[in-house]
Amino acid sequence: MGQKVHPIGFRLGITQDWRSKWYADKKKYTKLLHEDIAIRNFIQGKYKAAGIAEVIIERLGDKLRVKILAARPGIVIGAKGAEVEKLNETLKKLSSASEILVNVDEVKRPELNAKLVAEDIALQLERRVSHRRAMKKAIDAAMKAGAKGIKTQVGGRIGGVDLARKEWFMAGRMPLQTLRADIDYGTARASTKYGILGVKVWIYKGDKVEGKVEEVLSKVEEELKV
Repeated sequence: MGQKVHPIGFRLGITQDWRSKWYADKKKYTKLLHEDIAIRNFIQGKYKAAGIAEVIIERLGDKLRVKILAARPGIVIGAKGAEVEKLNETLKKLSSASEILVNVDEVKRPELNAKLVAEDIALQLERRVSHRRAMKKAIDAAMKAGAKGIKTQVGGRIGGVDLARKEWFMAGRMPLQTLRADIDYGTARASTKYGILGVKVWIYKGDKVEGKVEEVLSKVEEELKV
């Protein structure tokens, strides 16, 4: 049996950072966790057209900071920041925090963000574009943008056939078992006439090596040269 590990969860604290940054005791933890889920679902549902790549939630006492990474931040900000003010009011209803701060940042290279790539493929599948064409187009764009490797997968009743299957394409390297490998992972769902198709995307951006590990590797490289 194949045993799969989530690529982001596997690298937390090494090359990946936490999406929620706070601490709570047993009594408050469940409530705050459900607040985080509600906030993320609301933002990703309402601002789907903005291309929400990530929602980072930070808590410090009664203060709540929500950082939104979007491909088109203008949709979230609105004219003169009017949309952000509306979002602030809604988040006050969804959260128990007394003070809420919303920051919106732009994703400079959406071709290298796994979640945005997966959503783009899903959107094309909903428009009845060939799954092979959609996946290969995403792979070409990512490799041109500077990715070291990319893998895309579509699963479900592809093309409306009776039997569900998975199809995937890959370009470059994909070292899933290397902890220092900076691998971004994202999923999306395409609601088609024949049912839901699942889309998965892995993007390898290179290795992140810091501190002592970097020193050791540099020494090994020097010894090999000698």
